[in-house]
Amino acid sequence: MNAPHPAGSTAFDPRILRRALGNFATGVTIVTARDGEDMVGVTANSFSSVSLDPPLVLWSIDKRSGSLPVFRRATHFAVNVLAMDQIELSNRYARPHEDRYAGVSWRTGEGGCILLDGTSANFQCEKVEILEGGDHWILIGRVRAFEDRGTAPLLYHQGSYAMALPHPRRQPPQGVAAGGAAANDLQARLADHPYFLMTQAVRSYQESYQPRQIQTGWRPGEARLLMILNDGPARDMAALARQADMPQHQVEQTLDLLRSRDLVERTPDGETLTEAGATQVRGIWAMARSHEERVFARFDRTQVETFKQVLRGIIAAPA
Repeated sequence: MNAPHPAGSTAFDPRILRRALGNFATGVTIVTARDGEDMVGVTANSFSSVSLDPPLVLWSIDKRSGSLPVFRRATHFAVNVLAMDQIELSNRYARPHEDRYAGVSWRTGEGGCILLDGTSANFQCEKVEILEGGDHWILIGRVRAFEDRGTAPLLYHQGSYAMALPHPRRQPPQGVAAGGAAANDLQARLADHPYFLMTQAVRSYQESYQPRQIQTGWRPGEARLLMILNDGPARDMAALARQADMPQHQVEQTLDLLRSRDLVERTPDGETLTEAGATQVRGIWAMARSHEERVFARFDRTQVETFKQVLRGIIAAPA
C-alpha cells in the first residue's frame, strides 16, 4: 500500500496520487464571485499567497465546474477563509446545490464580491489573470481589501477536516533551557497550566499512535469510514460525510479507493463492508485498544475513568 512511485513515471493511479497529496495540510476556503444576478461559490483548498508587493493570491478551479463561467465574467472574487466551526458551510459549497446562498449570511465586498459572515478572514480580489493548469484553471487576483478576525481556521489533512493547535514542542530538561531561572520558572508555570498539559498529552498520545495506524496502511479518513460502515450500510452520502467529518466529494473518492481494494461494495442497501473490510475494521479497533491499554497501563481504572469524565465534561460544556 505504501510502495514508492518512481520519479520518472507519469502513469500514476490518480486515487493513490490524491492520497499522497493529502499529506500536505491546507486551510479551507470558499471562493465567491458575482456577475449581475449570477452568484457562485466553491469550496477550495488550493488558495495560496503569491506576492506581497504587489499583493497577489491565487487559487484553482476544475475546468468542469458549472461555476466557471461566472468566475470568468466577474471582475472580482473573494476568498473566504473558513473558521473551525464552518464545516457545514464547507460541505454546502463543495457539492452541487440548487441555491448555495439560501439561508447563508453574507454581504457585498469590493467589486461586488461576496463576503460570508463568520469566517476567519477574507481577501477581496480584483481578478488579474487566468492561467491554464492541466485539468484546472488558475485564477490570480490582486488583493484590494481584506478582513482578519483571527479565529481558529478550519484545516484539511489526509482527506479529513482538522483543526489547528499550537505545536507543543518538547521542552529541554530542567536547568538546560536558555535563560536560566527565568526559563525554569516558565516551565514550572506551564507544567501547571491545563491548556499546556492537554496539548502536550495529545501530542504524546498522537506521536506514538499515528505511526502505528499508518503502518496498518490506513489514513485517518479511510479508517474512520471503515469503522462507521461497520455499524451498517450507508445510503445517504451527505449524512456519511457529516458523521466522518469529511467533505462529501472526499467520502466518495475514499469509497472508490476502498471498493478498488474489495473492502467496500455497493449494494441495494447502500455502501457496505465486505468480509475483508470487516476484518480490517477489527484490526483497526484492536490496534486502538492495545495502544490505549499500553498508554494507561500505569494508572488504575478509577484514575482512567475520572480522567475520561473530566474530558467529557470539558467537551460538553466549554468555558
